[in-house]
Amino acid sequence: MTPDRHFDRRLHAYRPDLADEALRGEVEAERYVIGTPARIAMPVADLRPRADIACGLDTQLLLGEDVQVFERADGWAWVKAMLDGYVGYLPETALTPIESPTTHWVNVPRSFLYNGADLRFPNAHAISMGSRLTVVGEAETRGTRYYLLQDGRAVIANHCAGIGEPAGADYVAIAARFLETPYLWAGRSGLGIDCSGLVQLALHMMGLEAPRDSDMQAAGLGSPIAREELRRGDLVFWKGHVGIMEDEKTLLHANGHTMSVAREDLNAAIERIGWLYEQPTGYRRPDRIA
Repeated sequence: MTPDRHFDRRLHAYRPDLADEALRGEVEAERYVIGTPARIAMPVADLRPRADIACGLDTQLLLGEDVQVFERADGWAWVKAMLDGYVGYLPETALTPIESPTTHWVNVPRSFLYNGADLRFPNAHAISMGSRLTVVGEAETRGTRYYLLQDGRAVIANHCAGIGEPAGADYVAIAARFLETPYLWAGRSGLGIDCSGLVQLALHMMGLEAPRDSDMQAAGLGSPIAREELRRGDLVFWKGHVGIMEDEKTLLHANGHTMSVAREDLNAAIERIGWLYEQPTGYRRPDRIA
């Protein structure tokens, strides 16, 4: 028995020696494991296709997101992200046991974790929109309200909302809050983001599911439309790239040309991108957008 071609290694955990128990009977492996739950313990954790610090990134996982761990070996963990099913390797030090449910998420592009309820405390750590937190209390210092976390750290209260509460009026407005955020290949945070990461994170913060990579989004996110139908919230795809329509003429996208999240006239973008990536490959409308 050999893996069927439809099994994507980005979304299916299988190797000749080990595979996800859910794939038993579908792929051949020496043994199968159910996996154990764990949680991301650092602000941003890089997920790689191999247990090798020198290989490129596939995506990133954010503080408080949960994973299923299939293996821990030589300082690495082989995991599957519970949010979008992405499979890969990250440092074992990025993980912590799940002790209680997360209660809040960060709903601004960037915020900080402080070592207590005081913005003047040193050694603050930057965290991204979408980071999940377990709030156990509140405090106020010099008129600023903080949420207190299990580990004694604190975050600005008005930078957070209850899990699932939308971060904006619509997902395009959320994406626009990332304007001028640096472009980062495989980035998925307010500290650095790529084109499909911007789409996924903005939709996620509206409670809408989206696959991680642009080819996955082009294959099944929402419904296909014609270029003439484009309006706010629709997606334009090229081979290896995606952008969000801010209105009928303006594209919002994280891109390697400006190395940032930027606005660009759609026709100008099509002309500029065409010499390298040819014409757009399709247009789609995500489900349940305003």
